[in-house]
Parts: sequence; C-alpha cells; structure tokens
Amino acid sequence: MVEFLDVLTTDGLHTGNAKDRILVHQDGDYHRAVHIWIYAESTAELLLQKRAYTKDSWPGLWDISSAGHISAGDTSLESARRELLEELGVDLPDEAFELLFVYKQNDVLNNGTYINNEYNDVYLVTTLDPIPPEAFTLQESEVVEVKYMNWKEYRSVLGQGNPAYVDYDPKGEYALLFETIAARYEADEEARISSLKKQLSRYAPARLSEELSELSEGDLSALVYTVKAAKVLDWIFRLQEWCINPELKSWLEKRAANSELDKLKWEYYTINKSPWSCLDENKAFLTTADSAVRMAENAARPVAGWNGLQYRVAFPTSKPPGANFYPRDMDVKEFDLWKGKLSPEDQADAVSFFSVIRRTAPKLYDLKIVPYSAEYLEFLKEASALLHKAGDSASTPSLKQLLKAKADAFLSNDYYDSDIAWMDLDSPVDVTIGPYETYEDGLFGYKATFEAFIGIRDDDATRKLLLFSQRLQELEDHLPMSDHYKSKTVAASPIRVINLIYNSGDVKGPQTVAFNLPNDDRIVKKRGSAMVILRNVSGAKFEKILQPIASVCVEKSQRGFVDFNSFFTHTICHECCHGIGPHNIVVDGRESTVRLELQEVYSSIEEAKADIVGLWALHYLLDKDLLPGLDEKSIYVSFLAGCFRSIRFGLAEAHGKGQALIFNYVLERGGYVYHPDGTFSVNFDKVRGAVEELSKEILTIEARGDKPRATKLLQTYAKITPELSRSFMSLENNFQVPVDIAPTFETLNSPIYLRAGIHMLD
Repeated sequence: MVEFLDVLTTDGLHTGNAKDRILVHQDGDYHRAVHIWIYAESTAELLLQKRAYTKDSWPGLWDISSAGHISAGDTSLESARRELLEELGVDLPDEAFELLFVYKQNDVLNNGTYINNEYNDVYLVTTLDPIPPEAFTLQESEVVEVKYMNWKEYRSVLGQGNPAYVDYDPKGEYALLFETIAARYEADEEARISSLKKQLSRYAPARLSEELSELSEGDLSALVYTVKAAKVLDWIFRLQEWCINPELKSWLEKRAANSELDKLKWEYYTINKSPWSCLDENKAFLTTADSAVRMAENAARPVAGWNGLQYRVAFPTSKPPGANFYPRDMDVKEFDLWKGKLSPEDQADAVSFFSVIRRTAPKLYDLKIVPYSAEYLEFLKEASALLHKAGDSASTPSLKQLLKAKADAFLSNDYYDSDIAWMDLDSPVDVTIGPYETYEDGLFGYKATFEAFIGIRDDDATRKLLLFSQRLQELEDHLPMSDHYKSKTVAASPIRVINLIYNSGDVKGPQTVAFNLPNDDRIVKKRGSAMVILRNVSGAKFEKILQPIASVCVEKSQRGFVDFNSFFTHTICHECCHGIGPHNIVVDGRESTVRLELQEVYSSIEEAKADIVGLWALHYLLDKDLLPGLDEKSIYVSFLAGCFRSIRFGLAEAHGKGQALIFNYVLERGGYVYHPDGTFSVNFDKVRGAVEELSKEILTIEARGDKPRATKLLQTYAKITPELSRSFMSLENNFQVPVDIAPTFETLNSPIYLRAGIHMLD
C-alpha cells in the first residue's frame, strides 16, 4: 500500500501537499516523523530496537525504541502511539508521552538514492521498571529484536561511532535526550532543595484577615457556600492549565511529608498551581520524574510474575502556549485553516471565551468546539448547586441575584446576564466568580480561565473613589490619540474597594491588586466595566515589596516620594483605564475588537495601555486640582518603583511584559535616568512627554488593530536590559527583597466563620 507523507517547508510548516513516501525520500522533501524512547527508571536504561534487515534505511542497526513517519493527515501524538503499538505491541495512552524536543535530521543514504530531510518529534515514555522481553510483540517487517542498555553506555557507543548503531550525534541536538535524563536522575538532592528554597523565598508570607461581625446571618451563610464553590473552581483551573495537573496536585500533596524535598515541591506547586514557575518565564521546576505513577492495563502481552507496566504521567518541560484549551499537538496554522471553513456562527464559538477545542479523531483538522458547560460539567454542576444554596441564603438582594445568575451561567454557558448582575452588585459581601481572564491562552488569547475573588466591601474607601468612575468620558475625550477613534458613549465605571478573604482558580504566582471586568466587549460597549480594588493585598505588597525595592533601586534623593497613597491611586487609575480607549473597532471595513485583532499579544499591550494611560490620566486630573493630597512627583517615583516589582514577575507574564515595555521606552526618552550606583530616578522635565508619547502609540495600535506594530513594540522594548539585570541582581544578592506575596486567608479560620460552617452542616 502506498504511504503518503505531508510535505513541509524547510522551516517545518505544512505546505498543504502530500506525496508518496518513496518520492519524498527520492526528492529530498521535508517531512515529519516521530521518535519514541522508553526509559526505565529503576535500571537507568533505554530500550533499543534492532531494525529489520529489509529496511531501506539503516537495516540491521540498533536504533530508537520505536520510530516512524507521520502519515499524511495524521497527528504527531497519535503517530507516536501507533508506532509503539505496531512495532513493539505496547499500547499506552496519550498521557504517557512527553514531547522532549524536535530534532531536524538531514541524511543522504544508499548512494544518494535515499534523502532523509526530516523533522522528528522526540517523545519520552518513562516506566518505573524495564518491560520484560516476553511482553513485547515485535513487528517482523520492522524489528528484529529489542534490548535495554544503560543510557550512559548508549551515549558512549554513539560517541565512538559504533557501526552497529544508527548514527546520532550525542553532542549535537540529540544530546538533549541524555541531558534530560542526567538532569532528572543525577541531580544533587541538596542542590535541588537549595534551589526550591530560593524560589520560595521570593514570596513573602502575608496573612490577610477581615472582620465578619457586621454581616447578616444570611450573607454570612452565603459567604460560606460561595467559598466552597470557589474551591471547586480551583480544580477546573488546574485542569485548564494542563490535562494531568489535578492528578499531579494530588500526587504531590500525598507525598509532601515524605522528605524535605517532597515538602518543598508541594509548597512551590501550591503557589504556581502547575509544574511551571511563574517567576522564571514558566520554566519547569518539576519534571515527569516527579509526576504521578499509573498502571497501564493490558498495555503489553501478559507475562507470568510481572505485575504490569507502570508509567509516569508525563508533562512537557516547557509550558504549552495553548495550555489545555486546545489539542496538545495542534498549532496555529491548523486552527486557522479549520476555522476558516466554519460558518460565521461556529467561527464565533471557536474563538469564544467559554469553549475548548478538541479532536473528533486523531487527524489534522478533525477538530470540534466543546462549551465549558460540557467540558467541565461535573465540576460546574457541583459549583452551581453550591451557588444556588448561597443565593437562597443571601439576605442582600443584589448578592442573591448575582449568585443565582452565576449558578445558572455555569450550566448554560451564557454569562451575559450574570456579568450584568456582577456590574450591579451592591453588597457587603463582594463576589467575583467565573471564567474571566485570557492570559493563559498563549496561542490566541481567546480562552478564559476560572477564578474567584471573595471579599468584604470597604465602604469608606469605595465612596472616596467616585471621582474616577464619574470622569471616564472626560478622560476619553482628552486621550492623546486621534478624535476619530474616541468613543462618545463611555459608561461610568463602578468601583468597589474590598478586603480579600479568599481567592481561587487563576490566582497563581504573583497576586493581583485589582481587576477590571467583564471582558465581554458587548457589555463594555453597552455598560462599561466595573473595577474591584483589593486594598489589603495592595497594602501587603507595598509594605513587604515596594518599600524594600525603592530602598535598593530608586536614587536616594527620590526615595521619600514613594508612598502608599500614590501606589494605590495608580492601581485604581490603571483599572479605570481598561474601560477607556479602543475596544470595538473597525478594521478594513469590518467590525472587530482589539482582542481579536491582537490575539496573543493583546494581554501585554492592554496591560501596558492601562499602566501608561493611567499615568497620563493622573497628571491630567492633577492639572485640574482634582486629586487633593497627591503629589505628581510621588506618583511618578512610586510608579518607577512599581516597575521593578512587576518586571520581576517575568516577561512570560502580561503585566511584567507590559511594564518592561514602558520602563525601557521612558528610559530611552530620558524620562528615567540610570545612575552609576545602579539606581534610577525620574527626570521630571521629560517623563510627562514620554508618557504621553507612549500612550498615543499604544492607543493608536489598539484603535487600528495593528498586530505587527504591537509585536514590534514589544520586541523592541519588552526585554530585560543590562541596567535592569543589575538592579535585579542587587535585589536578589544583597537584600533578598521578595518578588510578591503568598497570602494565607486567616478569616476562614476565624470563630465566626467556622461557627457559620458548622451551623450550615446542622
């Protein structure tokens, strides 16, 4: 039977053409294959196979555990599973396969008649013990025999050029296989303990608490039920991060008491809620070698005395940009080609906040749209039931309406009415719960993650902030951009200041101090947005992080300008400025949104916009004497200190990337000054002009939906410069200033809360 292969460009992209496998190798076309390595932990051995003597390439030589071409239209992962089953008779699920790297291979064999230009997806399957030889079912046309070999011995024979083995360069790209094994199984435990302690030290413990005695009995009961629902959403978020993440959480938690290393793994996992470190550009701090173990039922031929095949549940060393919203082996081009063939209604569903993309079959372009209400049904049913109980208990009418509406939205997948109810919330208990932010979708920025913020409203602080919400249209009218792009119907933005008592879901790593929601452009266009400020979180960050940073990074004569009032006021203005500027736009005559046009760069650009336009808005209001008690110098210097705080989050995080853009742009234009002692100061004569110039640039990019221009701006300025690196080294080496806080929610242990929980059980 003729086997067809997809023809690729030299860069490994699909051309849309397929050719006979023989012709592909005859003509030297680029194509794709899979390499699957089986590694046994207990013996530190790799499984090798001897290729059949009839093979047209490397006949009779010892080679990879299993390998083969990806046939035209097939996906990489399914091809890996198929090759392992066909060649060795080993049947394993997707979760056993870890994509380590892609190896580009260029060989000319058989006197120039066989040209192998190949992109190889290299997978690792980690088993606890070797698979007995009798358990394999070898495909005679492909495999003569198999054997296990210590990985160091195998590396050695490759280095010696042993002619009995297929020639891979153990010092070239394929060195990654051996480096991965060495890093996982030969790492010094004390060094790893030290590394995790250092990573944990970047988070300062912060105990958050709030008084509940003023709540009515009904609202207190509603609070307890809502916290229970929020804990359910935490499981959904972990699943959104990666498919095996909930199981990894349970595995690490059960073993946390086994050793100091296991304890540290668990503690750092609880902060990141995944195996990837938020403050290290999402670099993995755990590996598949730390992951859960599963028994693969009927994975191979049964052997007397063998209990069966146990494998590690795999996850990639690099965080997948599409998280678990899309098939793990789907790329942007496949999605776009598939979406382009859909009806307009289905296209809207494909890019909606509240759906995931799954495969209907292990074939390219065989994709389907699954609403959140179906994908996470069991979790959402439980959370919905709890929110209905909370709504039944609540004595405040708007709280009751919100909780009931959100409970219904979880099962209907229509969040419009519940977001309107959230906008109208006027309650001592403040609740934000549901799918909102899209930062975790690194492919397109389409898909929303579940989260919850539950707090007690600060009435005095909320009343003081009406100035900002009442002047949004005025700020819009004076934005530094063409009048052509300005909206005439900016709605007043409600502002609520709360003291946080619990959060869950997408609240990993650095903690937010405020948020501006909803993200539904229909609601923003009609009603504007609402803002929630977390006052106690802001206070903890200012005390534990911003003040120590200022003492290191801000030039001595300006450190006195750093104050909480300025820091907190800019936080408020930042969130307000999410609600002004372009949202619904027209691009080439068609209606669209900024989010849809900028795709994966949207989050970073939008965060930069809110920060820089927030600064512009503050000096606009100061010029009108509308901010008594605030000083322009304090605002600018406090913002400068805040830049170091945010950029230390890492450039994989939207807020950090946005602030790096601002910092380097303003520095280049003289608004910030770098001093020989490694500190920075604000040049008050130039900073305002730089702020206005960058505000205009970003607002214009959003108004035009200009993704290339946005990408170039980020590439140019959103980076760690040598000056920033020196400042961060000072923070880390000399002062050990934390990067962020790790909150504990003391309110949930208060007598009044615990009594309410016991009363509900009775």
